[in-house]
Amino acid sequence: MWRYIQQTMSSTIHSTDEEHQTKEMDIRSLSSSRRHPQNAPHIHKVGVPPKQNLFKEFKATVKETLFADDPLRPFKDQPGSKKFVMGMQTLFPILEWGRSYNFTKLRGDIIAGLTIASLCIPQDIGYAKLANLDPQYGLYSSFVPPLIYAFMGSSRDIAIGPVAVVSLLLGTLLQNEVDYKADAEAYRRLAFTATFFAGITQATLGFFRLGFLIDFLSHAAVVGFMGGAAITIALQQLKGLFGIQNFTKKTDIVSVLHSVFGAAHHGGKKNKKFFWVPAIAPLISVVLSTFFVFITRADKHGVQIVRHIEKGINPSSVKEIYFSGQFLLKGFRIGVVAGMIALTEAVAIGRTFASMKDYQLDGNKEMVALGTMNVVGSMTSCYVATGSFSRSAVNYMAGCQTAVSNIVMSFIVFLTLQFITPLFKYTPNAILAAIIISAVLGLIDFEAAILIWKIDKFDFIACMGAFFGVVFSSVEIGLLIAVSISFAKILLQVTRPRTAILGKLPGTTVYRNIQQYPGATKVQGVLIVRVDSAIYFSNSNYIKERILRWLMDEEEQLKSSFQPKIQFLIVEMSPVTDIDTSGIHALEELHKSLHKRDVQLILANPGPVVIDKLHASHFATTIGEDKIFLTVADAVSACSPKLVTEV
Repeated sequence: MWRYIQQTMSSTIHSTDEEHQTKEMDIRSLSSSRRHPQNAPHIHKVGVPPKQNLFKEFKATVKETLFADDPLRPFKDQPGSKKFVMGMQTLFPILEWGRSYNFTKLRGDIIAGLTIASLCIPQDIGYAKLANLDPQYGLYSSFVPPLIYAFMGSSRDIAIGPVAVVSLLLGTLLQNEVDYKADAEAYRRLAFTATFFAGITQATLGFFRLGFLIDFLSHAAVVGFMGGAAITIALQQLKGLFGIQNFTKKTDIVSVLHSVFGAAHHGGKKNKKFFWVPAIAPLISVVLSTFFVFITRADKHGVQIVRHIEKGINPSSVKEIYFSGQFLLKGFRIGVVAGMIALTEAVAIGRTFASMKDYQLDGNKEMVALGTMNVVGSMTSCYVATGSFSRSAVNYMAGCQTAVSNIVMSFIVFLTLQFITPLFKYTPNAILAAIIISAVLGLIDFEAAILIWKIDKFDFIACMGAFFGVVFSSVEIGLLIAVSISFAKILLQVTRPRTAILGKLPGTTVYRNIQQYPGATKVQGVLIVRVDSAIYFSNSNYIKERILRWLMDEEEQLKSSFQPKIQFLIVEMSPVTDIDTSGIHALEELHKSLHKRDVQLILANPGPVVIDKLHASHFATTIGEDKIFLTVADAVSACSPKLVTEV
């Protein structure tokens, strides 16, 4: 009897609970149906990533910044001996590709090496003059550095040696500190010191994987700088070409042309009958012109000649480097500038030919290799060497296979230093000047300048700024202008990011820029704005004010056409990769300004970093969790359910 009563009471209570639960479900269902139409699609909420350990997050950020290519991946799960071998191959790539080296590759490298050697010997003598150094120092710089690079470099095509732009830059900067005519020894020692610090700069950037710093010098600025430097170098060769005795020490076009016309007015010594020798090739030109000057003794009739080149291979210059004293800081400053320019040129050349042959070039390895060769070079009487565009192009066209072509070139330079240098005594300066002019004219890239104009007008301003800075002022002023304009562009892009108003493409739920897609339609009562940048302290105030200006402009248009006012402002945040405290503060101020206008702020598709910071700052709670959506379409459907039903 008691058991029957218990079962009856339990049944009654259970029945009452079920009725109560059913009523609650009906109420929730009714409430839900009031908020969203029954046919409305399911709206996904933005996921908040789990909290990460601070140390792990910092470690991941550093790894992605400095080790994006994951260089240690091949070393995983390898025995100690294998790791050692792989480490040596990483430091000296020749140990890796040398195992598959064969006679076919050697034949191509010998032909290429002989070809670039015939080009580099006369060029080196001329480039040394650009740096205000004796001719042998140019040859020294094509002997030791190419050998070092052949063992440590990763490019198959780049040809190493002195280059015109760096030679001119180094000569100009050194001359500002020491007069090479008044104190040749101090000038030479400062050149070695600058070369040492140029190498240290390059190797340090590579070792700490900071190669991205050279990308701050934009391609447009480099094109302009190279073109201006080419004009300046070519003009300065008029001294040797016309045999002008008193020539300006300045590099700007006005001073150079003044010297040229002044010499012409006062009857500068010239002998045109010795300028008829056709330049079939640089070395042939040098040989023929030297021979004719020797047999006719034209040097006694006004033709200026090289006169003397020191015989023998590179002497040690370790003791000549300034490691203390007043020239230490000067050498460091000049070395950093020259090293960065040399690095920019070498990496650009290496990447160009690597893409043509479809192989990967490790930029950080290149920097370590270039830095090491210049450090060693500074201790063996060399000045700053880097990749030469003209020689690398010849190397490529001659069929080089590996860096062995640099070894062949170095060997030819070695033979030249040991046995042939006395024969260059009667080489006329005019032929060297002509060789340099023909070499540097290739640096003037009209097609690149035209393409830059078509693609980006601001880039073209950077290009022209660098060009005219070099031509009308000096190499260092042109370089300063190039770097300044490059940084100005970065600052402009960071502080003034692009924003756009979005509209719905007909027949879809896709929202795009109405300027790019004129057929996209605006949603009544809703303004959709996309921010195309991270929101930082540098641009947060601008972004807030720009969004408010978009809103004011839109409200004025709606008011003039008697349409309903804006009720919702949706900010599309998918391009916003990050946000800082200033950015959060700007959003808070935007929210307050919109609230005063009776406009609701809606956020669409914030990324994991952004949504995490929105929650950490409690801004997500301030505007409401229901105001953050996964897509713009979800946000619009929540703001304007009638539109979704119609679709």
